[in-house]
Order: sequence, then C-alpha cells, then structure tokens
Amino acid sequence: MKRRYKVVQWATGSVGRSTLRRILEHPDLELVGLYTYGAEKVGMDAGAIAKRPPVGVKATNSVEEVLDLDADIVIHTSRISVPYAAQNREVEQLLASGKNVISVNGFYMPHVHGLAYAAPLLEAATYGGVTLAGIGVNPGVMAERLALTLTGLMAKLEHIECLEVVDCSHAPSPGLLFDVLGFGKDPVESKIERGPLAQLYNDLYAETFAYMAEALGTRVASIEPDHRITLAPEDIKVDVGVVRKGKVAGTDWRWNARFEDDRTMTHSVLWTVKPQLHGHDHSAHWKISTRGRPNIQLDLSLSDPDPKAPPSRPAMDVTASVLVRAIPDVCAAPAGFYKLPAAALPFKDRF
Repeated sequence: MKRRYKVVQWATGSVGRSTLRRILEHPDLELVGLYTYGAEKVGMDAGAIAKRPPVGVKATNSVEEVLDLDADIVIHTSRISVPYAAQNREVEQLLASGKNVISVNGFYMPHVHGLAYAAPLLEAATYGGVTLAGIGVNPGVMAERLALTLTGLMAKLEHIECLEVVDCSHAPSPGLLFDVLGFGKDPVESKIERGPLAQLYNDLYAETFAYMAEALGTRVASIEPDHRITLAPEDIKVDVGVVRKGKVAGTDWRWNARFEDDRTMTHSVLWTVKPQLHGHDHSAHWKISTRGRPNIQLDLSLSDPDPKAPPSRPAMDVTASVLVRAIPDVCAAPAGFYKLPAAALPFKDRF
C-alpha cells in the first residue's frame, strides 16, 4: 500500500508556487499547510495562489501555526538571504517540531561550515527525529549528479568544469533583480563581487566542492573565488525595469578549486540580463565538461512545449520535480543530515 505524505509548502515565490502546484496535483501528497512571508497572501486559498481550484488550505504567515501542524515534511523554498545562516533559525524550528525539511537553500553538507553552524541544525533534527535535506538543481544536480556521472566514463580525470547561464531579464520581481541579485548597482559603490552576496555564494558552493571531492575519494585543498562583473554598455530594458548604462548587468560567480590529489574543478554561475554580452546564446543553460582521457562535454538546455509559456517555467518545473521526487527518500532516511546517494560510479583511481 502506498503511503500518503502530508506536506507543508513554505513560501510562495516562483519556485514555491511551482512546487505547490506539483503537490496539489500529486496523488500521493496531501497539502496540509502553506506559509507565506507577505501579508497580502495571508488567508488566501492555496489553490488560488497556485492558480488551481480551491483546496481548503489557507496561507498563513504565522510560524507557530505551521509548527503546530501534523505534517511529514516541509518543502522549504524561501528566497535565500544574506548572511548564509539567516534561514537556519526557521529551519531548526521546523525540524524540532518533528517535520522533515527539504530546502533549496543549501544544507547539502552543513558540517563544511564548522560545528557552530552545523550543530544546532543537527540537534534540532535529532530532537525531532527527522531529516534535513538540501535538494535542488544547482547545487544538487549539475555537478553532484551529472558531472560526477561523466567522470565515471573516464580512464583519466584531470579537471571538471560546470558552467551555468541564467537569463534574468524576465525575473518577475524588481526586489529580486535589483536588490537581491544586485543588477543595476553602481559597481564602485556596491563592490558586489566582494560584498555580502559574494560571501553567500562562497558559502553555498563550498558544499558543492566538498561533495565532489568526497565522491572522488579526496578532499578540497583550496578554493579561489574569481568573481567577475559585466557593466551595461547601454540602457537594457527588462521585464521589471531598466538596467542603466554603466551599471551591473551581469555577475559571474566563479570558483577555481584544487583537490588534494591535484585534480581541479571550476564552477561558474552567470547571472545576466543579456546573455549576448558574454558571448552566450540561448542554446544551453548548462555546459558540463570533464578533461582527461577522454575529454567529455555535455550541453543541457531547457524548453517548454508551449511557446507562450513564461520563459522561467522550464527551470521552475525541473526544480519542483527534483524537490517533490525526493520526498519519499527524505522521509525514510535516518534522523540527521540527508546525503545525496550516488547517481553513478564516479571516477576513482582505486577501489
């Protein structure tokens, strides 16, 4: 007999609404709670927020109401915020209340950040008898699943490279585009490539490098940030405003790592309002390559079958799919931190 899981959706942004729809449509999932940060959605039926028929679950911004719910798991898709640990308190509360948590905001390898960071999360999960899982696409799939799978095809591995291009010109929120992501900022005043946002990404992707190193049977020796910004050569119109000439129009968050076995890895996430500024077209969202013997390259693109669909929908769909499909595994896992299972056998010199 199949189990039916009681689910809370935490937050109703772009990713949150996508996961909410998947939850409502899934025969083995029952939505029992919906948390929203904004007061304007409080009291709205979850179906209305998801553009679906009413379901009788009302959105709330009361943490206490969510903590009191009888639920198996919380899908945590809040907007990641500075500093990296800013979200931890709410996650700890959810875990301590006896609810498993799947989050898109890191938590792949919390111990990477030291005992002061990881211990309260682990204590809360242990107390609640539940599991905390970091699940997502990047981090979560591109390096940790796909790149590692490619390494398993190789006779000799020297270097791994994962490059992502995100076209932000259709971002639906001016707060996200101009405040959180830093577009339209004065590069001298904001110093975005060395500021709090850079540190947040440094912390987030440190877990990716640690995961990759462990899967390859080694450890991280060094990680060197190589962040770059691109300025708008002219005013650039986007869906929610204008990026003025001379202001930040692209941020390439890039790291070069060396492992203790002298293999190397580059990971890059390019956020831009105009991919052509960087010599990119729209043919691939991700380029994953491994160098050694043989050299391998994988180009991955997303598209929607409906040409009238919002440009962001394919990315939201894949993210929601990854989150929802992890629910049974996370609920069945032992209390503590969830570890992504090996997708394939990665490269190793020795058995």
